[in-house]
Amino acid sequence: MSKPLILVTNDDSIYSKGIKALVEAMSEIGDVVVVAPDKPQSGMGRAVTLNKPLRLNKISRFNQVEESYTCSGTPVDCVKIARDIVLHRKPDLCVSGINHGSNSSINILYSGTMSAAVEAAIEHIPSIGFSLCSHDLDADFTAAAHYAKVIVQQILKHPLEKGILLNVNIPDLPLNEIKGIKTGHQAIAKWEEEFEERIDPRGSKYYWLTGKFVNYDKRENTDEWALENGFVSIVPVQFDMTSHKGIETIHHHWRYDQ
Repeated sequence: MSKPLILVTNDDSIYSKGIKALVEAMSEIGDVVVVAPDKPQSGMGRAVTLNKPLRLNKISRFNQVEESYTCSGTPVDCVKIARDIVLHRKPDLCVSGINHGSNSSINILYSGTMSAAVEAAIEHIPSIGFSLCSHDLDADFTAAAHYAKVIVQQILKHPLEKGILLNVNIPDLPLNEIKGIKTGHQAIAKWEEEFEERIDPRGSKYYWLTGKFVNYDKRENTDEWALENGFVSIVPVQFDMTSHKGIETIHHHWRYDQ
């Protein structure tokens, strides 16, 4: 049987350490094609490029891969242009990452890494976003790459239903200190933010976003709990944002006869 075709992308750019580790791991499983941003695109979320042309350039970046491309757009742009221009058939899997920094809990909404994976899922491509909970530029991706390979092998053997993808976060620990994998819920948490006012050298005001991450969720089946306790976290997510409880509330209690 032929190897699975795996599309690799990210939001930290094609030159990041994390995507290199992911490409090496995926090359042991399938045929890899890389389409990734030509510069960092963290926090871009679901942004797409509409008001300027996209540039796509083939480069030689990875020893294990014949086809790797930089894209001048966002992570979502990368998946769109890969599907329409680069790939000769629908890929068997799309993996995004390995991100520098956590994408657990509410961070998934801002994440370019996860938005690329969501875009693939919209196209009915099984997809996973991988993140290492470290912002250190010299972070060790050994454990993250190991678990990426383990999880990808499972999803290829046992695919999820269409429209469901995985948000995987790996604690910043050596491989032998990670306790295993926990599958659970997205924690209820948020960023408590404020804008710090500053003055530039010309005397004009500008603002810098600051804040801290606050976890309100005390349950032991969340991504935050898993990471704090030394486990890799898997949260299955979906792009259908319908609140079914909200539908029930409206149907049972709202009245329009005023």
